[in-house]
Parts: sequence; C-alpha cells; structure tokens
Amino acid sequence: MAVTSSAATSQVKRDPRNSWLRLTLKRSQQEALASSAMTATSDNFFNAFAISLGASLSQMGWVTGLPQLFGAISQLLSVWLASHFPRRHFIVFCAALQAVGVLAMGLLAALAGEHAVWLFILLAMLYQGFLNLIQPHWRAWMGAIVPARRRGTFFAARTRLTQIASLTVFLLGGTVLNLTDSFSMAWLGFSLLFAAVALGRFVSAWLLWKMHDPEPTIPHTPGLFIQTLHQFSEAWKDKVFRQYSLFVAGMQSMVAISAPFFAVYMLETLHFNYLQFVMSSVASILTQFITLRFWGRFSDLYGNRLVMIITSCMIPTLPLVWLFSDNFYYILLIQAYSGISWSGFTLSTANYLYDIRPFRSDFACYAALQAALSAGLVFVGALCGGVVASHAADFLTWSGWQLASPIFVVFLVSTVLRALVALWFIPRSVEPKVRPRPQLLQLVFRIRGFNAISGVALDWLTVAKRRRDE
Repeated sequence: MAVTSSAATSQVKRDPRNSWLRLTLKRSQQEALASSAMTATSDNFFNAFAISLGASLSQMGWVTGLPQLFGAISQLLSVWLASHFPRRHFIVFCAALQAVGVLAMGLLAALAGEHAVWLFILLAMLYQGFLNLIQPHWRAWMGAIVPARRRGTFFAARTRLTQIASLTVFLLGGTVLNLTDSFSMAWLGFSLLFAAVALGRFVSAWLLWKMHDPEPTIPHTPGLFIQTLHQFSEAWKDKVFRQYSLFVAGMQSMVAISAPFFAVYMLETLHFNYLQFVMSSVASILTQFITLRFWGRFSDLYGNRLVMIITSCMIPTLPLVWLFSDNFYYILLIQAYSGISWSGFTLSTANYLYDIRPFRSDFACYAALQAALSAGLVFVGALCGGVVASHAADFLTWSGWQLASPIFVVFLVSTVLRALVALWFIPRSVEPKVRPRPQLLQLVFRIRGFNAISGVALDWLTVAKRRRDE
C-alpha cells in the first residue's frame, strides 16, 4: 500500500508539470506560425520597400548595414539588460515594441515624406535591435522548457511550420504588392503587408505571454558585461577560431557590398514586377531548404571543412553570373544555384564553429563574438557598396567599359573580393577533431530568417544529449 500511495503521489506531482508543459509547447508552435510573417518580410521586402520610398544607391548601403550593426550591439547588451527584468516580461515587451515598429513602417508607406528613407532606416534599426535583444533569452527559455530527448523533433517540427507559413506569406505579399502596383498604389500594398506582419507579431507577443517560464528571473551577476568582454578576449586568442571568424565575417562583408543592389537591378533596371521579384527569391529560398539535408549528410561523410571550401569557391561566382543574361528564367536558374551554395555554406560554417571551439567552453560566447564581428564588417561592406554604386556610372564613362548596367560594377567588385577572402582562408583552414556528436550530442539549430541573396540565417539553440538506442 505504501508503494502504491507513493506512486500515486508521484503521479500527482508530475501531472501539473505535464499539463503546463504540453500547453506551453503547443503555444510555442502557434507562436511560430504567428511570427512567421515577420520572418518572411524582414529580410526580403525591406530593400524593395526602400526602393519604393526612393532610396538612393548610397542609402541602400545604409539600409543593409546600419540595422545589422545595431542588432549586433543589442545582442551584446542583451544579457546585461535583461538581468534587470523577469525574462518572459522582457521578451514580450521587446516583441510588442517590435510590432509597433513594423506598424510604423506601414504608416510610413502611406505617408512617405521628404525624410522617409532615413525614418525607415531608423525603424529597421529598432526592428533588428529588438529582435537581437530577444534571441539569447528566447533560446535559454526554450532550452529550459523543451525536454532534451524531444528537442530535435520539436524544433524540426517548429522549423517546418515556420518555413511553410513564411513562404506562404512571402508569396501572398508579392501578389498583393503586384496587384496594388498595377494600380500605381504600391504604398497601399506595403501598408497592408506591414500591418499584417505587425498583427502577427502582436499575436506572437500574446502567445509568449501565455507561455510558462520555469526560470522567470535571470540572475543578476555583478560585472557581467566585463566578464563577457574578458571571455571574448580569451576566445579571440584561439588562432583557428580567429581565422574562421575573419573568414566568415569577411565573406559576409563582401557579400554585403552587392546584396542591396540585386533588388535595385531587378526592380529598377529589369523592371520586374513584385511577383517576379518574389518568385526569383523563392527559387533561392526553396533550394536552400531542399539542399540543407543533402549538405548535412555530405558534411557528416567528408567533414565541414570540405563543404566550406566547395561553397566558398561557389559564392564568388554568384554576382558574376548575373552579367550574362537578363532573361527571367535564367535568373530563376542562377537563384537556385545561389540557394545550393548558401545552404551548404551556412550549415558547414555553423557546424564548424561547434567543432573548433575548445571542449567544454561556452559556445554562446564564441557564437556571439563571431556574429558581432560579422555584423560590424557587414556594416562596412554595405557602406562601401553604396559608395561604389554611387560612382559606378562615372567609372564606366571614364574607363570606357561597356556594361549593360552600372550596377554590374558593384557585382564585379563583390566577385573579386569574395574570391580573395576564399583564397586567403582555404590554405589556412584545418580539419578539426570531430567530437562524438553523431552518437552522444545533437546540435540543434532553427531557421531564424531566410534571404535569397545572403542565405538562410541559422540560430543555434542548444547542445542536447541524445538518448542511446535501447
């Protein structure tokens, strides 16, 4: 009887946790759907919106670079800032403010004005800032909630939901923009798009508020910011990590030189409608999703270093192939090629970081430092791209070169510099000693965003123990 009574008591104790856990996990999946509109919009329509506001070529560099830099600074400050508030309150507050910022973009589309582009850049900075304030604490929250044995399955299902919903919103957004633009009312399309995104984010914030947080208070550690800087300093002393970080950040910086101007070329030079613009992006994004699994298996067989070398040789050719034809179907083909390249590069560099960091060191520290360096160099690259684009026409006149568009000068500069980064890194790359990850550990990633030009953005979640096969 005593054993039976003890078992019953234990069952009663487990039931409340099982109840809130099931409800919280369900709401997390619902939140993924609600926030998917944001995922589909931020990286794919912002450049098109800036063009519709009349952004100059130099301003397009600021549109890409400044929000990324501000977002990186926000992420570095996130742990220190959030330690003064309950975690769930902090996340929900930032999500709600992010929704307000997107709603303001919708109002800006309707009102426009003389300084509309700079106001949009400010709103994009706030958008990225709130996003990066949330990310580290959302990861920690999900790590505390989702049982280790279910993390792979749970986040795989959550990612599939986000992919499907985001692509649906992306296509619908392009259709709405195409329809309103046919009546010379593109501003209305952007207003409706941003209003829908804001509504989704408000629903997302409400669902986050309804979720349970088993560790609501983030411990306040005196001198935390100084400790973080010290950890960064120690990480930077690692030669392999330093060369890897400079390679990834350098490649992203050279990509940022040309990234804003593919949208300019398609919408302004080729006069694509918004639906064609979206379809060209979808060709890249779908290819990235489809080939991620292939690259994962390939890297398991031959190592992440080989995948990095292959894809870092492919990426410099991506701007170059745009010079050969302006046919819509040709552009769909090269966008698919872009997707193949970026999916392998993104996955291999993410896994490579896990493999090269010293054993038992703080993975978060290494990931944050690499992300901050990348954001800083993306800022520099985007501004340089704006300068090159602004003087491209004068350069063609002076040099006598015959190119179909001055923007091709930007593409050529980006091609050469991407190739130089790859040539610098390849002889310095090393094959790290692979950890027993396939048997004992599982590095769980989720797709935080996706872009046709600069690839899928993977966000690491946790390193979880995997149960042995019984």
